[in-house]
Amino acid sequence: MANEMNLSDQALGALMMALQRSLMEQSDIVPVLQGFRFKLSEDGLVVLNPPLVKIENEEEQEEQEEHTSA
Repeated sequence: MANEMNLSDQALGALMMALQRSLMEQSDIVPVLQGFRFKLSEDGLVVLNPPLVKIENEEEQEEQEEHTSA
């Protein structure tokens, strides 16, 4: 029987972050998923290079819009 592995909670979170980033940026998720590096831990597979999602607060967004329109 083949070795079975599960995604850890951390890996599931990394997957969800990749999905969120893809939706926010309207970009393809496939390259991000292909770039994931995994390591087996006691909790299951973990992602060594999870994606980062930057969420700007309203003040930063308004400030950027003012600079863009000026």
